[in-house]
Order: sequence, then structure tokens, then C-alpha cells
Amino acid sequence: MGYYDDHSPSRYSEGSKNRGGIFIASLIGAIIGAILVIIALPVLSNRGMLPYKIEPNESAVTETNHQQHVVHKQVAYEVTTDSTKAVAKAENAVVGVTNIQAAKSNFWSYPNGSNRSEQAVGTGSGVIYKKAGNQAFVVTNHHVVEGATKLEVTLENGTKLPAKLLGSDIWTDLAVLEIDGSKVTDIADFGDSDTLKLGEPVIAIGNPLGPAFSGSVTEGIISGLKRTIPVDINQDGTPDWQAEVLQTDAAINPGNSGGALINMAGQVIGINSMKIAQNAVEGIGFSIPINSAKPIIDDLEKYGSVKRPYMGVDLKSVDEIPAYYQSEALKLPPNVNYGAAIRSVEPNSPAAKAGLKELDVIVEIDGQKINNVIDLRKQLYEKKKIGQKMTVKFYRNGNLQETTLTLTGNSVQQ
Repeated sequence: MGYYDDHSPSRYSEGSKNRGGIFIASLIGAIIGAILVIIALPVLSNRGMLPYKIEPNESAVTETNHQQHVVHKQVAYEVTTDSTKAVAKAENAVVGVTNIQAAKSNFWSYPNGSNRSEQAVGTGSGVIYKKAGNQAFVVTNHHVVEGATKLEVTLENGTKLPAKLLGSDIWTDLAVLEIDGSKVTDIADFGDSDTLKLGEPVIAIGNPLGPAFSGSVTEGIISGLKRTIPVDINQDGTPDWQAEVLQTDAAINPGNSGGALINMAGQVIGINSMKIAQNAVEGIGFSIPINSAKPIIDDLEKYGSVKRPYMGVDLKSVDEIPAYYQSEALKLPPNVNYGAAIRSVEPNSPAAKAGLKELDVIVEIDGQKINNVIDLRKQLYEKKKIGQKMTVKFYRNGNLQETTLTLTGNSVQQ
């Protein structure tokens, strides 16, 4: 019988040689494997075969949680669109307007014995449209500044400036203010409201609900062109005027009044004025077309009022007069139930010089039928100029007559 001796010199020598060869081969294999991994990692990463990729100069935070390896990256995404460009061009020219009025107070007394203080009673918006020398000029709405004893303009950067009211027009709901121009850096560009198209995108900029939301931006489209909205000037329940406005679904809220409606070029194409505020109504706002506003703005800036043609008459629409008085007082024929009845005539006015009298009923001007007082005003204010002649047809004691008058200028409206 033979025995196997693990300590036999011959067997020990042979085993050592085998183990050395295996070790060297393993070492070489490990080195080659490492080199292959180093070469393959960037390729796999670029091909999306690895779960993450870290590039040079990229901010990254690495968290290791046993077997999970997570990388959080912060990525800055800069958005530039036609809307952001338009807003950037116009936003600094839109300001806040604060209406300050005297109010009774129990806490303040003055040397003359009165106890009156001043407080802000309303806020709106405005648009800086011009800078000349040390002055800058702001257009806003008449109803924003109405009744103010003082006015204050707040620039986009928060600077507050006292404002002087140069003029205001109740018929178009426009007003012009003057402020110190040394703090003003941007003025608005006026566009062309006559070229607007239905569905064209527009942006409203203003201060809805006051300073807390100053510089708010809302976007919409032109929903309607040349809309006519009845306006009751003297609050007697009867429309005195029909304002021609742009309709938009861009959100317009209290405080937006007087702000800018701009196109995608950043140009002002309307002065935001009003909205329909009913529970069942949403997205119907109105803006004064800038082409209609420009001549009004020019007159208010230069003269303090709008230079309109003047007839010198007090009028009432025939359709507001009971049928009995149409027949008995005005002596109108049975088939005439329209026109503008003269209630009084100013002495030495164009109407007086042309022979018009109380109870005359104007039914036609320069060949255009006059249905009511609004028709007459629109014919007078929109189509006639100071110094022009105007042919008037009217009924007197049931007879149709005609006269010609020469229009003059007067700040008192018909």
C-alpha cells in the first residue's frame, strides 16, 4: 500500500509553480478589465446606457444610500417669447395713479378750525407716453382722477411722484397728468389700433386692486372691434354717449383702468377703461383705441380740454318724450318719432345765429339722419371741426325747414 504525502518536496515544488502562474494571469486580467471599464464608461454614458451623467462644470450633489446612488442637478431654464419681449418693452412705462381727496376726520384739526384730512380714495393705472425736458406726461382715465384734490403717480420701481392734472374729458374717459420727468426712464410707444385683427394676441398691464398687484400682466386676444357701449354721463339712467371701444378677454379688473393694452410688438394700442361686471359674464373687457385717444390726449395736454365743435343747444331725444308731447308741444307729424328736440338755445351761439329755436326738432345733419341726441353728438364730435359749416334740417310747428350754421369751439358740451 502506498501513502500520499502532501509535504513531499517534489509535489510542493510543482504546486507552487501552478499557483504562481494563476496569480499572474489573474493580475493581468484585472488590469485589462479595469482599462476596458475606464474606456467604456464615457461611451455608455453618452449613449444613455448609464442611469446618470455628470459633465464638467455642472452643479451636482451626490447622495449615497447603501445600494442607491442619486444625483440631484439644478438646471436653469430661460424662457423668451413674443409675450415676454413685449412686456419687457412696455412694463416700465405703466404706472400707478392714486386719487387723493379731502375727507372729514375726528383725529386731525387745522389752524382754520376745520377737521379735514386727505386720504387715498381710489387707485388706477396710467401710461407714460411722452417726456419733454424735465416733464413727463401720463395718460389715464377720467374716472380714475375724478374728484381728486391731489394726485400721485407711482413708477414701476416704487418711486412716488406728485402729479398735476392738465386736463380731463368725461366723454371719452381720458385724462392727462404731468409729473417730474427726471425719474422717468421709459416711455411707451403708440401703435396703430386701426390695423388690429380679431383673434390677435394682446396683453394688459396695470395695477388691479391697487399697489399690492402693481405691474400685473394678463394676456388674451382682441375679441371685438368697434364695439359701441352706451355711457350715462349724468347718471340719470339714460345713455348720453356711445363709446367706441376694443373688446378683449385679457383680464381687466378694478385698478387696471388707465393702464395699457399692448400688441406683441410692445406698442400701446388701447387704454384699458372698463369691463362688464356681472355674475354670469366673464372675460369681457374694453379698451379705448389709441387712434381715437391720440387727438384727445393732444388737446388735453395743450389746452386742458378737448376742442370740440359747439352748437349752443340743450337737447333731448324725441324717443324719450311721451307721444302726447311729441304731437302737442313739438307738433311733429304722426310718422316722425325720431330726432333731437331743442329744449333751449344759448344766446349768440351758432344755433341762435342760424335761427334755431326752442322746440325745434333736428332730424338731419349734412344729409345724415339724426335718430337721437347720441347721433347728433357723434356727427358733431367725430365728423365736424371748429369753423366748418353744417346744414341742419328740422321740424318747426310740423313743417320741415333747413338752415346752415357755422360751428365754433367751446368747452361746454351739447
